[in-house]
Amino acid sequence: MVRTRVLGAAFGLVAGIATLATAVGASAEALKIGVTPGPHGQILEKVKPLAAKEGLDLTVLEFSDYVIPNQALAQGDLNANSFQHQPYLDNQVKDRGYELVSVAKTVIFPMGVYSKKVKSLDELPDGAKVSIPNDPTNGGRALLLLQAKGLIKVKESAGLKASPLDIAENPKKLQILELDAAQLPRSLDDVTVAVINTNFAMESGLDPNKDAIAREASESPYANVIAVRKADQDKPWVATLVKVYQSDEVKQFILDRFKGAVVPAW
Repeated sequence: MVRTRVLGAAFGLVAGIATLATAVGASAEALKIGVTPGPHGQILEKVKPLAAKEGLDLTVLEFSDYVIPNQALAQGDLNANSFQHQPYLDNQVKDRGYELVSVAKTVIFPMGVYSKKVKSLDELPDGAKVSIPNDPTNGGRALLLLQAKGLIKVKESAGLKASPLDIAENPKKLQILELDAAQLPRSLDDVTVAVINTNFAMESGLDPNKDAIAREASESPYANVIAVRKADQDKPWVATLVKVYQSDEVKQFILDRFKGAVVPAW
């Protein structure tokens, strides 16, 4: 099994890693798939042997943030990535001009609220510090979760990209702190609550089913996707990868392994 963590802007490593992959066969098509650590990577490792039976030799590459996987894909250092939800991809395409498209839904990670200081959102004191992701889509998602729990009201016009500037009502005068999504679990010692993406919560040892004091409903617009370059979307390997990922075997693995913390989106 080849599993490599890619940090920073070391794109050259991605190309070089391909030489480490074990060939499945002379006719196997070698593909590099970018993921973030945790469930995305674990699911792709489950997909990997199933894909090998279909003639795809997958190398799963882990990235430490949400920015580099799309850069690497757009530059051709990856063939596909599986780490982001559709609104995030849409925002990246709009802001950065990437020629990337989604080709399949994968899983939904209900976002959760975590705390070391309170056991319920009802216990939040006035002026409590609340950390949320600092990227537009996940930050907006966190604010909408806080709104759904009755803590704030966001301007309706802000939509899915709401920012702290779009908070219309904040009766508890919560202090909203924007941090890199991967750093949110570390902020729990310094804030009252943190709104954390499930993959980063699980990577830090938090159990969304037991440790979250509030969670999103499983029905949401934030289904994660497999993304590829637009020029590749109709290639046979894409259809094969999607078929394997969305197989009954992978679905059962997700249900058994994550027990509701991560749910299939297809």
